[in-house]
Amino acid sequence: MTINEKLSQEIGIKLTQVEAAVELLDAGNTVPFISRYRKEVTGGLDDEQLRRLTERLTYLRNLEEKREDVKKLIDAQGKLTEEIVAALAAAETVTEIDDIYRPYRPKRRTRASIARERGLEPLALLIMEQKNSYSPTIEEVAADHVNDDVPDAEAAVAGALDIIAEDISDNADYRRGIRTLTAKHGIIESKKIADGDVYAQYYEYSEAVSKIPSHRILALNRAEKEGVLKVSLNVDTEFIVNYLTSHVIKNKKSPAAELLIPTVRDSYDRLIAPSVEREIRADMFDRASEAAIGLFSQNLKGLLMSAPLKGKTVLGYDPGYRTGCKLAVITPTGSVVDTAVIYPTKPHEKIAEAKRITEKLIRRYGVNVVAIGNGTASGESEMFIAELLGEMKCDTKYIVVSEAGASVYSASKLGAEEFPDFDVTQRSAVSIARRLQDPLAELVKIDPKSIGVGQYQHDMKPARLDEALSGVVEDCVNSVGVDLNTASYSLLSYIAGINMTSAKNIVKYRDANGEFTTRADVLKVPRFGAKAYEQAAGFLRVPGSDEVLDNTGVHPESYGVARELLKKFGYTEDDAKSGGLSRLADEVKEYGAKKLADELSCGVPTLTDIIGELAKPGRDIRDSLPPPELKERVLTIDDLTEGMELSGVVRNVIDFGAFVDIGVHQDGLLHISEISNRFIKHPSEVLSVGMPVKVRIKSVDKQRKRIGLTMKKA
Repeated sequence: MTINEKLSQEIGIKLTQVEAAVELLDAGNTVPFISRYRKEVTGGLDDEQLRRLTERLTYLRNLEEKREDVKKLIDAQGKLTEEIVAALAAAETVTEIDDIYRPYRPKRRTRASIARERGLEPLALLIMEQKNSYSPTIEEVAADHVNDDVPDAEAAVAGALDIIAEDISDNADYRRGIRTLTAKHGIIESKKIADGDVYAQYYEYSEAVSKIPSHRILALNRAEKEGVLKVSLNVDTEFIVNYLTSHVIKNKKSPAAELLIPTVRDSYDRLIAPSVEREIRADMFDRASEAAIGLFSQNLKGLLMSAPLKGKTVLGYDPGYRTGCKLAVITPTGSVVDTAVIYPTKPHEKIAEAKRITEKLIRRYGVNVVAIGNGTASGESEMFIAELLGEMKCDTKYIVVSEAGASVYSASKLGAEEFPDFDVTQRSAVSIARRLQDPLAELVKIDPKSIGVGQYQHDMKPARLDEALSGVVEDCVNSVGVDLNTASYSLLSYIAGINMTSAKNIVKYRDANGEFTTRADVLKVPRFGAKAYEQAAGFLRVPGSDEVLDNTGVHPESYGVARELLKKFGYTEDDAKSGGLSRLADEVKEYGAKKLADELSCGVPTLTDIIGELAKPGRDIRDSLPPPELKERVLTIDDLTEGMELSGVVRNVIDFGAFVDIGVHQDGLLHISEISNRFIKHPSEVLSVGMPVKVRIKSVDKQRKRIGLTMKKA
């Protein structure tokens, strides 16, 4: 089976789709560009399918490269046979290829290699013949191998058995069988070796390898790494040894059988079991990591694609104690117009002064919303703001915003470049406000691992995690599009075809020459070529352009098609600007989309996309989402009672449930069993980060500050 055929089978798409996508990827096209503007070529593959295809394509090509390398290495030893070639061709994982190569891999000095140096391999081969009888006997043949290095016949036999034990261990078929049986019947067990309350549930714990969920695998691994638990993989040794014995011993009546039975056990206990345990636990970790990365990616996408709060002046509020609370007033366009520091919390408690300063800012700039960070002193800060707004009797509302990663941004090079005259806490206040106004534009400035919507991310392979999360950010940014005249270089760097260097060059050119008036103006940026423009153009927006299509997702290569479409039904671009194309989709449907697409020399998917873009130039796909829920009064854990119904927002989705912000300082836990009246395998089937939900209080533990929630119908 070819790589493309495997991809077709694994992803569940047609071979022609795989071939088209691979050809486009190999030609240097990006996933967002292919997904959005080459639908006719790929048969409509979306970004998720293309991401998976890209990952598996890379893996399978690397596997093929390793297969060829191993083949050459074995051939160089003069030991390549048709059987080995066939086995390598059938191998589907790196582990299987390693098993095949194991007998031929240069080894460190072992008991078996020493025995081979002493000339005992012929004796090992004789024993493995497993004859009904030996004449001369095995012991007599062994005596012929006695020399300065081999003191007696017993030592010769022992050396020969060491060779046999290593050969058994190196047998790829045996290893594959043992690995399968261990994975199917093995038990993961953990025992406490040090205190660590967070891992208390695993102090005396066991679970089948085949059933243990991803989050428990990662928890056990972390506890083991921290020295809290001893974790082991156990399996019925007799069951495995019997399996191995049945394959190794072909003639139970042979005198050699008595020697081979303990040798099989030695091979398993000393050589096979430890490495198989390592391999299976590594496989478990890889699977758990992929599951965690997948969930992390879903959570990150939900957070990045949260509804922006547009057209509002926001007061960013970074709470603190000793150093005070930092304030920053942000205009609807994201500009910082004023900052301040107040001290309403301990140890200063300058409440009257703090109210006076804050009220002055709110009234002077017409602040619509106060965005309060949810970190240190956020509870006291929320009380302070709620009390102040009540006294002011104004329309200003407030909201508590996750400040995860704000400190990372504040101390970053980018933060210093944006606000060189601000200290880190002032930058945090700006970031808190801006992430409410436009979560996507602000959060792309922060390493996704620091945003706080994943679990055990520090335990995963950094390169793989970065690759997956970068793909999520790239897909989100391109699906929304960016304003070429206001986007930061960090946001632009995620646009298809634009790397960090190009993004900085675009911003530098914009700062030096003024705003871009058309999309095509970006070609004036030094070292920004035609290929980069082809990939990026459709995702760049120029709202002030005279060309209405520059503020849509219509790619410049399709401008001609769009104009012909408008002309066909008697419209102009001015009609698009004024929103006068509400009937266009119906008119095209009546005319016949396929017929029209043929006349315009484009595909139906492209035609459909163009119609949607012309109907709402400059639209933001996030505008259809529920807006952030603003607050007027403080709710504390003391206000909660069982059965109370509340609105909340999903903050994080995990394997066993979700954490929901219900407006108190502590997020509530919505266990998977409380999400739905119907059975669900995973919380992500129902919930996503940023989703507004209606919940009911199931339990409140005020002492431990734990809140249990339910979404089940009473």
